Amino acid sequence: MIASRFLPRQHLQTLFDQLDALGYRCIGPQVRDGAIVYDRLGDLTALPIGIGAHQTPGRYRLEHQDHQRCFAWANGPQALKPLLFAPHETLWRTERDDAGRLAFTRELQPAQRQAVIGVRACDLAALALQDAHFADARADPSYSRRRHDLLLVGVECGQPADTCFCASTGEGPAISTGTDLTLTELDAGFLVRAGTEVGSALCDALPLRAPSDGELAQAEAEIEQARLSQHRSLPGRNLRESLFANLDHPRWDEVATRCLACGNCVAVCPTCFCSTEREQPSIDGSGSTRVRLWDSCFSAEHSYVHGRLLRPDTRTRYRQWLTHKLGGWHDQYGRSGCVGCGRCIAWCPVGIDLTAEANAICSDASESAQEAP
Repeated sequence: MIASRFLPRQHLQTLFDQLDALGYRCIGPQVRDGAIVYDRLGDLTALPIGIGAHQTPGRYRLEHQDHQRCFAWANGPQALKPLLFAPHETLWRTERDDAGRLAFTRELQPAQRQAVIGVRACDLAALALQDAHFADARADPSYSRRRHDLLLVGVECGQPADTCFCASTGEGPAISTGTDLTLTELDAGFLVRAGTEVGSALCDALPLRAPSDGELAQAEAEIEQARLSQHRSLPGRNLRESLFANLDHPRWDEVATRCLACGNCVAVCPTCFCSTEREQPSIDGSGSTRVRLWDSCFSAEHSYVHGRLLRPDTRTRYRQWLTHKLGGWHDQYGRSGCVGCGRCIAWCPVGIDLTAEANAICSDASESAQEAP
């Protein structure tokens, strides 16, 4: 294990200054419209200092707390996904010349070095899944360019929300891999460890000291307490067989009576990547623009194929989302598409709990398997 060093709290700004000097655009958590979101970060004072986030099914509320910590919250509605898989992106442009011939031009945004501060373990796991889908430059050059220029400063999560269940999916709350630099926040400052050569170079430029035994023990105790405090869990890490064996389970009908099919869950999910494409013609007919937009398997047209809807109602759409996320992803990526961040629970307007639905459906499958001769 890489040894940690200690960065006093008053020197955190030095990290931001170093990143700025290296040409990175710093992005970090800050309060916007009653939520903690990622945005351009100018200095230390923009961080949510002394702020916590109370999250329960269908509810998210910020709270002022009596401390000076910057990262004493679980997560906000955003993850890394919007920074890499853009919600709205031009793919190519088409223009017609005077002879009527069409010319196609690929649209690539200028590369920009970005450093994201405060990334959690669940979102690092989600990023690995996004990478598996998008990162091949031949498949998605825009994503690949943005990913190449991304530097990640992770922060281990010591204050999980009521909706978190990353311990049951095996993602956190501790960070094991995926960052250039990892911080563990304590009252007096941060334990710091490098994960890449870039991270090591940053450490060399910071005023670090050796941590005390008490600081190391406190960090370990807080992470362990964060793990033990999570009371939600999925019934297993591979639910493929259980879910596909229960496609006619009555729970699908029951959850459909509550689900609004609004798509909030997939919008905040850090791994969902459904998209649609639109052609936007110019008014004079001289050309058009092809754009890609985020989409949702909860929308009607998402399953529209050759004149018919394959999933015509909320029941079949919710079933598609849950079975694909927790079951079908094993065939595609060798693991579940859920990283236990709990965002879908907190940001569902009616408080539908993915873990409760999965447990209700899969428990019947387990009982049936046990009863079989």
